[in-house]
Amino acid sequence: MNNSFACALVLAGGKGTRMHSESPKVLKTLLGESMLYYVYNALKPSLGENVFTIVGFEAERVEKAFPDMKDRFVLQAEQLGTGHALQMGWECIKQTESEYCLVINGDTPLIQEHIVADFLTAVQRDGSDISFVSITPDDSGEFGRVTRDENGQVAAIVEAKDYDESVHGPASGEVNAGIYCLKISAVESLLSKLTNNNKSGEYYITDLVDLAVESGMNVTAVNAGDSIDLMGINSPFELAQAESVLRLRAAEKLLNSGITLHNWESVVVGPCVKIEPGVEITGPCEIYGQSVIARGSVVESHCRIVDSEIAEGALIKAYSHLEDAQVGRDCMVGPYGRLRPGAVMEEGSKVGNFVEIKKAVLGKGAKASHLTYLGDSEIGAGTNIGAGTITCNYDGVNKHKTVIGEGAFIGSNTALVAPVTIGKGALIGAGSTITKNVNDGDLGVARGKQVNISRTFKKS
Repeated sequence: MNNSFACALVLAGGKGTRMHSESPKVLKTLLGESMLYYVYNALKPSLGENVFTIVGFEAERVEKAFPDMKDRFVLQAEQLGTGHALQMGWECIKQTESEYCLVINGDTPLIQEHIVADFLTAVQRDGSDISFVSITPDDSGEFGRVTRDENGQVAAIVEAKDYDESVHGPASGEVNAGIYCLKISAVESLLSKLTNNNKSGEYYITDLVDLAVESGMNVTAVNAGDSIDLMGINSPFELAQAESVLRLRAAEKLLNSGITLHNWESVVVGPCVKIEPGVEITGPCEIYGQSVIARGSVVESHCRIVDSEIAEGALIKAYSHLEDAQVGRDCMVGPYGRLRPGAVMEEGSKVGNFVEIKKAVLGKGAKASHLTYLGDSEIGAGTNIGAGTITCNYDGVNKHKTVIGEGAFIGSNTALVAPVTIGKGALIGAGSTITKNVNDGDLGVARGKQVNISRTFKKS
């Protein structure tokens, strides 16, 4: 599809009262990404960057979530209906010099790129002045009802609350999915004729259909059957249903690409995650954001991985959490390991039970196997960190760095008070609190002298 054929206007200005949230509805997430993300993702293959978005409620939050779209947002200060939103965006639409404008709601995360492409192809073939997608779901809900004349031609779209069988006849079950393609030159003259003479007191895009039919324009509906992909999200329950659909789609795609999933129905993978064939994952498990997992890696159950890179042959054991972390080749994390933002594990290193790393580099082959916190640290290759070791990196005002050289041995229950440097091959005695640098190869011990006191018990 030639991008100059059509532009798009995404309607994302509403609050979504039935979501019972102070967040804009279109920013509600499914598999870690917002509804609006999925809509943009479906539009881009056919329309490229030629997409504008109507924002209203909490507009700044919506714009901030998509900084690359900053020049293509249009404010609808008062939310007076879909027709009013179209009027607000009309000048931007005309400036694209496109022949058609695709209008879609921002709360349709199940929409897929092939549906958009097929619809635009049908419009281009038929040369319609106004075309929209209709569906015939089991439950018509609050969707606008489609009425047709005796010849089967589209006569009107009547909002559910305004539908009266005594006036409009028995409902056919065909409803408006809320996706339109408008011929810009034809619709121009109709926009000013929209009124809010209805029960909601709003301006509806659907009224353009009535006006176009009255004007003798070519109005068509492309029926997509009972597809749920086009249905908008209006409640937490509907959001959960849609997320389940996306989760199963993602899992099926992974399985078909050569990835092994155990307990696959409980594996949750976001749309931006990249996983190579040969990876093995056990659910329940969540992987989100820009995470990348290389072939040969294993992710056990009850793990949560966000925006992290995992190299070939790595093992992420059960109950581990990774966020904005890098795990090198043949590393092992967990069980119950926690890698926080800035954590880097180089090849063959190990983070074990209840070990937390934040903004720290664990060198090649280094190990921290038990009950340890490493923050703002640089740990050399081959170093062994004993159980209970902590880097005291925060003095209440500033963060400070701990540097440990290659091949050092840190005894159990050690506190390293930063800023401090432990030299190559140095040994730190268990139970020490180290506040001064330790030279290469030296032994550092800082603990009170042991005193044994005799205990005398009186017999009763």
